[in-house]
Amino acid sequence: MKKKNSPAQVIIAGFTGIILLGTLLLMLPISVAEGNSVSFIDAIFTSTSAVCVTGLVVVDTGTYWSVFGKFIIIVLIQIGGLGFMTMTTIGAIAIGKKIGIKSRLLIQESLGQNKVQGIVNLTKNIFLGTVFIEMTGAILLATQFIPEFGLKRGISTSIFMSISGFCNAGFDVMGNFESITRFRSNFIINMVIMILIILGGLGFTVIFDFINERSLKKLSLHSKIAITVTLFLVFSGTVVLYFLESGNPATIGNLGLYDKILISAFQAVSPRTAGFNSIDISYLTDSSKFVMIMLMFIGGSPASTAGGVKTTTVAVLLLTAAAFIRNKDVEIYGRRINYSVVNKAMTIIVIAFTVIISGSMTLSILNPSMDFIDIIFEVVSAFGTVGLTLGITPQFETSSKAVLIFIMFAGRVGALTIVMALAGRTKKVEYQLPEGDVIL
Repeated sequence: MKKKNSPAQVIIAGFTGIILLGTLLLMLPISVAEGNSVSFIDAIFTSTSAVCVTGLVVVDTGTYWSVFGKFIIIVLIQIGGLGFMTMTTIGAIAIGKKIGIKSRLLIQESLGQNKVQGIVNLTKNIFLGTVFIEMTGAILLATQFIPEFGLKRGISTSIFMSISGFCNAGFDVMGNFESITRFRSNFIINMVIMILIILGGLGFTVIFDFINERSLKKLSLHSKIAITVTLFLVFSGTVVLYFLESGNPATIGNLGLYDKILISAFQAVSPRTAGFNSIDISYLTDSSKFVMIMLMFIGGSPASTAGGVKTTTVAVLLLTAAAFIRNKDVEIYGRRINYSVVNKAMTIIVIAFTVIISGSMTLSILNPSMDFIDIIFEVVSAFGTVGLTLGITPQFETSSKAVLIFIMFAGRVGALTIVMALAGRTKKVEYQLPEGDVIL
C-alpha cells in the first residue's frame, strides 16, 4: 500500500518546487540586466528569498535584474506571501475544478486554520482581500513615485513596493541597495508601507474577524492577542529606537524631531517582518541592533505573510510564566489557554533557538573576521523572513549562502512543520510510563 504524504510534507515539497522553478527562470539570460550573468547559488538564493518573502539579497534587485527578472521575483513573492496552496486553489477555482477534501485539508494546514469548513470561501476572500489592499497601496504610492520617476517606472515601482510591503518581503527596486532611504521624510510613502506591513503581519484571520465584528470586545481571543502584542511592539519599539539613536549622528542624531519620530516608527515596524529600511542600519548602535533582533525574532502573527516565532507564541509563553508565578491557569481576556497550546509554543521557541544558534555558529566559523552580532542579525533576519541586512550577506561565499538558504526556508515553512514532515505519521501511544521527578 502506498504511503500517503502528510500535509507538512506536501507543503514543503510545494515550496521547494516553486523555489527550484524560480531558480531556473532567474538563470535565463532574459532575467538579468544587460552585461550581467547569474550563478546557480545566487539564483537559488534570490528565488528562496522571494518565495520565503524574506528580502535578503546577494545582488541589487533594482539594477542587477531585467524587467523580466523583476517580474519573476514579484510573482514569487506573491506566491510565497499567500502560500502556494492558496494560489493553486485560486487557479483551480478559475478553471472550474472541484476542490476535494484532501486539497481542503492541505489548504487548512497551509493557512493555519483550526477547521476545514468554509476553507475554500476563506481562500477566495483572502485572494480578493489581497488584491484590494495591494491595489490601494499601489495607487497611494503612485501619487509619490510617479512625480519622482515618471509614469512608467512610477507605476511599476508602486506595484512592486505595494506587493513587497503587504507580503512582508522587503524587496525593493530603487537600486544600489538604498531601499527607501531617499524617502525617509516622505510621510505618505512611510505610512503606506508601514500600514501594508502591519496588515500583512496581522493576517486575514484577524482582518476578517475585525471586519465582521467591528468591535474589539467581540473579537476572538487570537485576534485580541495578535492586535495587542502588535500595538505594544510597534509603540515600544518606536520609543526605544528613538531614545537609543537620538544621540547617534550616523543615523538620526542630527535630524529634526519629525524625521526622528518617523524613522524610529518605520524601523520599529519594518523588522516585523518586512525588511525595508529608511536609514543605513549598519550604523545603528549595538543596543539598537539587539532591539531589532528581538523584533525580528518575534515577527508577525500566525496565518499571515510575516515570519518569526509569532506574536501569539511569545504572548502565550509570557502568560505561562505569569500564571506559574501566581499559581493560576494561563488566562487572558477572560479565557483560559489550553496547555497543549503552551507546549506547542515552547516547542516552536526551542526549535527557533536551535536553528538560530546553529546557523550563527556555522556562519561565525565560516566567516571568522565578521562581528558575531552582525552574523546573528543576518541569521535572525533570515529565520524571521525579514530581509534587513547590515550589508554582510552579499559578502558571503557559497557555503555561507547555502546556510542562509536553509534558514530562510525553515523560517518560512516553519521549523515545526519541517520537524513534523521528517517525523512523518507516528502511531498514537496506547500506554503511559510511570512519572519521575526532575529538579529544576
